[in-house]
Amino acid sequence: MNKKHLKKKYTEEVGEIRIGLGSCCVAIGSSKVQQELENSLVETGIQTQVKRVGCVGMCHRTPLLEVRPPNQKPILYDKVQPEEVKQIILKHYKPKSFKKRLTNVAIGFLENILNDNHSNGFIHHSINTRDPQIESFLGRQIHIATEYSGQIDPLSLQEYRSKNGFEALKQCLKEYSPEEIIENIKSSGLRGRGGAGFPTGQKLQIAHQAQDEKKYIICNGDEGDPGAFMDRMILESYPFRVIEGMIIAAFAVGAHEGFFYIRVEYPLAVERVKNAIYQCEKTGLLGENILGSGFSLKLKIFEGAGAFVCGEETALIASIEGRRGMPSFRPPYPAQKGLWGHSTLVNNCETFAAVPWIIRNGAQAFSKLGTDKSKGTKVFSLAGKVARGGLIEVPMGMTIREIVDEIGGGIENGRQFKAVQIGGPSGGCIPVELADTKVDYEDLTKAGAMMGSGGLLVMDENDCMVDIARYFLTFTCSQSCGKCTYCRIGIHHMLTILEKICAGKGTQSDLQKLEIIAHKTKQGSLCGLGKTAPNPILTTLTYFRDEYEAHLDGICPAKRCRDLISYAIDDSCIGCTICAQRCPVNAITITPYQKHSINQDLCTKCGTCKQVCPTESVVIL
Repeated sequence: MNKKHLKKKYTEEVGEIRIGLGSCCVAIGSSKVQQELENSLVETGIQTQVKRVGCVGMCHRTPLLEVRPPNQKPILYDKVQPEEVKQIILKHYKPKSFKKRLTNVAIGFLENILNDNHSNGFIHHSINTRDPQIESFLGRQIHIATEYSGQIDPLSLQEYRSKNGFEALKQCLKEYSPEEIIENIKSSGLRGRGGAGFPTGQKLQIAHQAQDEKKYIICNGDEGDPGAFMDRMILESYPFRVIEGMIIAAFAVGAHEGFFYIRVEYPLAVERVKNAIYQCEKTGLLGENILGSGFSLKLKIFEGAGAFVCGEETALIASIEGRRGMPSFRPPYPAQKGLWGHSTLVNNCETFAAVPWIIRNGAQAFSKLGTDKSKGTKVFSLAGKVARGGLIEVPMGMTIREIVDEIGGGIENGRQFKAVQIGGPSGGCIPVELADTKVDYEDLTKAGAMMGSGGLLVMDENDCMVDIARYFLTFTCSQSCGKCTYCRIGIHHMLTILEKICAGKGTQSDLQKLEIIAHKTKQGSLCGLGKTAPNPILTTLTYFRDEYEAHLDGICPAKRCRDLISYAIDDSCIGCTICAQRCPVNAITITPYQKHSINQDLCTKCGTCKQVCPTESVVIL
């Protein structure tokens, strides 16, 4: 019996416990849960397999444990705390020794008490009969780039291969010519998932036809959008799939050297990709003469310094070359003349992750998903004021409302859905009135937004759209490389005007200037950063102009802009003194059992008093 069958037999006999260990999971405490899990198994003498898995997508319910006892239905536990781990294990497994079983009786008694008093963290759901929340979150998704989500160990090459991993590569190397692979990708309708949406097959063809004795391939994992984490989670959870997609693409264009460009802020992604490359090299899946085909490819990791502009492919190439990350004029495009002057294929990691699926399942299976011009699925990071945030993969053409209400569970705390920001800091703000807009390249562009790399930030009635535009413009202003005048000067000038408006000092002429400068910056900027940076301004001016007008009158309708609000304490104050004790500038005098008041001359409007008040007596005026 070979190792694969032995492992399968062992798993069937003892079962396994899966734990999500992506960056989001670890940040919330999954690594501590894992440590307690391992300690508890040693302490109880229970034998079961503990499996690290990648992102499950349900970031709103981590840490997650999926218990799969032998011959029983799997059970999913959410929001697990370390102190609950042993009770979870003993609920499904029995220690072998009598002494440990006796201890189990006592623990079981405590467990019953815990179950009666713990309604938020210690709740479990059968995977086969999910509760409506889980079903709504997962039910509308289709996993292509995130295939086998939460099921496989990101660093187990053996497990990846057991799930048809590298079968597409074998098929390409043995059965297809480079031209046939390219035609397959073209027929699928796959477009670049990094933002611009350029047809992937067309880019492959340009690189393939380039007359160059040396070609390169680059995986763009430089994800700089605030609130976006698609690339990070794909690299952390599916490194072998991205590698397989890169090898296929490299074979199609004739590249024999390549790079993973991953930002240095993603240490776990770097670690796992590095490990995956090493395993592939050791097993003949990378390096010389891959799978005996005669084709060779070497991959390396380049850690980017974190500049947002390096997500633009020519700036990324400059960074690898050791130059300052600044965009270059195009044409020539990188596929024609890129890294060190040679033809270079640059694609987003999600794009590469989709390639093996397309080869295995056929171009038609991919193209039947989505819309006429936007095929397949798209991975999004669903974040903001939504009830169920996380990583999702949905068919192109699903509406904003379906994503927010059905998958995301609507707005948290029962507040009103106001808008979504799609496409990162350079995306546009789409109001709830346009929530039936389809999420595809064409419809989002018509609405003034963009697909971008897939960030989807949800906002409620407490968000000020003028302040949101200022926030994103502050980011793009700080990230501009300064090479072209329109971007360097235009963004800074727009930001200055926005700060003036948020302070209640704006005029009607300022709104006119904003629009003029925004359009000129879009037209005159060299790269995508400058061309798209005005989007938050133009969309908020279009859809939320009344908020701008209110700011001109010294009113922030959402009560967010500090210069236009003040804090006060109403008559419901019980004099508990908590606000006074926590005020960082002593703007509230301690007067026990009496109504407190705020010294407006000292108040910095930090909002601490409102956050800590137990009776909600602090109001914003």
